[in-house]
Amino acid sequence: RPAGAEFLPLSRSLVNIGQTFPPVAVLALAVPAVGFGEKPTRIALFRYRLLPIFENALTALPPLPGNVMEAARGAGMTGWQRLMKVELPLSAPVILGGIRLSVVIGLATATIGSTVAAKTLGEVIIAGLISNNLAFVLQGG
Repeated sequence: RPAGAEFLPLSRSLVNIGQTFPPVAVLALAVPAVGFGEKPTRIALFRYRLLPIFENALTALPPLPGNVMEAARGAGMTGWQRLMKVELPLSAPVILGGIRLSVVIGLATATIGSTVAAKTLGEVIIAGLISNNLAFVLQGG
């Protein structure tokens, strides 16, 4: 949006910097702050899953055809109405692609939560590694 354009480089940099830290490192930093269990896992997964949604939303919104936006303005829509009734519906496939990618990333990395006592499939993997049981490792994977 034009009103927040000056914040785009800063927000993009913050999200990209957040993506450079591996989820295990975020877990290690979150455990002293919030303790063991699900909370540090949720923090790590939220931070790790944010980039695909953020980038796809930024990619989807600006390149809408000018004639579509002009038609919406000509119909008397306010900026909020244009966003909700024109821009978001036309951008939805790309934004949903980012959400889909985010879900896959979350499922793939959720197993690390078991290292901080969260109930995940990582428990089965860790049990298999400890007992040298390949079936458990494969089942968790």
